Amino acid sequence: MQSGAIRPIPNMLPRKLFTSDHEAFRETVRKFYEKEVVPNIEKYEKQQHVDRDLWNKAGELGLLCTTMPEQYGGSGVDRLYSMILIEEQAYAMDSSTGFSLHSDIVANYINNFGNEEQKQHWLPKMATGETVTAIAMTEPGTGSDLQAVRTTAVLDGDEYVINGSKIFITNGYLCDMAIVVCKTGNTEKGSANLSLIIVEADRAGFSKGKPLNKIGMKGQDTCELFFDNVRVPKENLLGMEGMGFMMLMKELAWERMLVAIICQAGAEAAFAHTIQYTKDRKAFGKPIGTFQNTRFKLAELRTEIDFCRTYLDRCMERQLEESLGVDAAAAAKYKISDMFSKVVDDCLQLHGGYGYMLEYPIARAYIDNRANRIYAGTNEIMKELISRTL
Repeated sequence: MQSGAIRPIPNMLPRKLFTSDHEAFRETVRKFYEKEVVPNIEKYEKQQHVDRDLWNKAGELGLLCTTMPEQYGGSGVDRLYSMILIEEQAYAMDSSTGFSLHSDIVANYINNFGNEEQKQHWLPKMATGETVTAIAMTEPGTGSDLQAVRTTAVLDGDEYVINGSKIFITNGYLCDMAIVVCKTGNTEKGSANLSLIIVEADRAGFSKGKPLNKIGMKGQDTCELFFDNVRVPKENLLGMEGMGFMMLMKELAWERMLVAIICQAGAEAAFAHTIQYTKDRKAFGKPIGTFQNTRFKLAELRTEIDFCRTYLDRCMERQLEESLGVDAAAAAKYKISDMFSKVVDDCLQLHGGYGYMLEYPIARAYIDNRANRIYAGTNEIMKELISRTL
């Protein structure tokens, strides 16, 4: 069964975010996923990463770094285009492509905090797919505690010497460059010790582990990165030394919105597949969708999905106004990822035994979705962020 064959069911309250230009772009993205990604999902999962030339194909269509300024190779459009890209990835039930981290996280760090030379050097190559990027934050043993980072960058003359390792790095296996969170100071205030440094993958001492063997999202290349006396020029420092934590905090709210968007669209896709299944599958001589238990369960899920959609779209409006609060973004990430887990669990139950078979889209959604409650800060961390505002 092809994962991307069914479109989501329209929301009970029509969405008002998008113009005709947005919808035309959505059609381009949808066709890209249908043609280039969906037929290759099983291949990507077996090799544990997408084909390298998929990045170039996405770049040729203008699907990478779309929100970056035109002078740096982007289209200079609003973040609704990013939302569309993530939604269409989820509607195709694809968890292999790591475009959003590259385009909406790494590119934003460079555009917001890099100098002109760094922007001119990296952003155009990122927009074409010539350069694949990653952000290297998490370390073995640190988890969500960024202030406990142990990877060090020591200034030696005109170069930083980097030592340490990172784990769970999205796009790590294929990356040509990573922005690495490093400890550059030893003050009592841990947040003042962190800096962001651009590290090219071909530097001596920079090595990559094999793609990690995950329970889901198997096509997404996720690996460990190792730094053994890696020397980079001090010009590779992003922004100012000691400002890394501040820069990370500025972008983490948007990163959590990205998770909320993919969870919302993922829930809508899983629900649409389940609606179709309950119409086609018969038991006791009639479609299972005619049973009261099925109808009531679908009504419950439909309501939860639409309530979350309304909140998420309102958050997106605030994001476009640059007025989205950290607590609101945390709430979106926590609530919608929890909702997605409930939806796929209930939808799998409605599939019965077939829901446990990987050829059915709901089975892949079930195992892929679990990471959403962990990365970009665990949902427990989201609750902590929200509670601090009370």
